Amino acid sequence: MSSRARVYLRLGRVSNLPTVWTNVLCGMALSGSAPRASEVALVGFAVSLMYVGGMFLNDAFDREIDARERPERPIPSGLVSAREVFAVGYGLLGAGVLMVGGHAYVANRGMAPAVASALLAGAIVLYDAWHKGNPLSPALMGVCRVLVYVTAALAAGGQLGSAVIAGGVALLFYLIGLTAIAKQENLLAVRSLWALGFMAVPFLATLGAPLTGMMGTIAYGALAGCVIHAVRLLRGTRKDRIPRAVVTLIAGISLLDAVLIARSGAPSAGGAAALAMLGFPLTLAMQRVVRGT
Repeated sequence: MSSRARVYLRLGRVSNLPTVWTNVLCGMALSGSAPRASEVALVGFAVSLMYVGGMFLNDAFDREIDARERPERPIPSGLVSAREVFAVGYGLLGAGVLMVGGHAYVANRGMAPAVASALLAGAIVLYDAWHKGNPLSPALMGVCRVLVYVTAALAAGGQLGSAVIAGGVALLFYLIGLTAIAKQENLLAVRSLWALGFMAVPFLATLGAPLTGMMGTIAYGALAGCVIHAVRLLRGTRKDRIPRAVVTLIAGISLLDAVLIARSGAPSAGGAAALAMLGFPLTLAMQRVVRGT
């Protein structure tokens, strides 16, 4: 693999892409649609481009801060120029929006999917440009992930009903807690462990809800185990405890997707939940090759 390819993989945090794919699968399941595998793959690829583009822009906007706090990052270390990273980032965002819009046109789904993907792109840029020093940035990051649900649901021809809204709220609060912890990654100790309290919302929202068979129960237990493990890491003494907790919670997004799919009542919900659960070990495995933060 060329050195430039390695730099691009690192800039794009590609190890976290399985969580994007399970977001797409979950958004479609919650919408009540029955998408074809090819449709899931196409929308998943489009949103993946947007995720990677957003990660590129994150580094581009943070280049001055990274030069002081993380000089090993690709831009401060001179491996790639900020101009190139900006160009690639915006290009990938635009390509993702065009792909979603093109699919919606061909599938006769109207303008809603294209509008949703454009809103997603706008939220990504807003977060990247304004997340440092912004106390609302965890909520903004959560909104980005919720818009993945919305984009996927509309692209599959589904409805933005109560299931999508409830699932989006659960995902929003999970991301608020996760992002609040991730913002402290460069500190020696976590100063806002209370932020993990937001992660209780998904459990409360799904408590007592019908789960599809054994797979739903397994997914619920796995998500609980993931969060408990992260809390134990944060309360420990390892020097790398915060980054380890963050990447674990990132992978846990797929487990939350699996829980939401299992309680959706969608066709083949059990199989879809099992597929979403695979995103957790896959993300952790990929993070061993490319850092997730």
